[in-house]
Amino acid sequence: MSFAGAPPPRTPFKPSASSSASTSSFLQQRDALVGEISTAMEHVLQNINKLNRSLEGVIAVGNEFGAVEALWSQFENVMAKEQGEGEEGKAESQEGWDQQVDEEKEEMTQEGVKEGDSRSVNGRK
Repeated sequence: MSFAGAPPPRTPFKPSASSSASTSSFLQQRDALVGEISTAMEHVLQNINKLNRSLEGVIAVGNEFGAVEALWSQFENVMAKEQGEGEEGKAESQEGWDQQVDEEKEEMTQEGVKEGDSRSVNGRK
């Protein structure tokens, strides 16, 4: 059964001598290009891994400043409160500040001990 406007049935492709030479040349070129692409992709993967390690290092350095940032933030908040409270609240603020500083020192000491343990486990000091 044939439909109007339908293409005629296809006959199987039979390569001739000249087309088999061009086909083998095509296959050789294709294999060479696939090899180049594979090598390039390996280089891209290696560079992505290097970038990832670098970013992890940057993040680790940034995380080390977390306790310092928290301490400065508390200092800023206390100073802002002191300016708003006036003279009568300064003594109370100073006592609260001393307590906050003592707590921060204790946290930093505990974090330092934890970091010291992890560094000795990792072989770094």
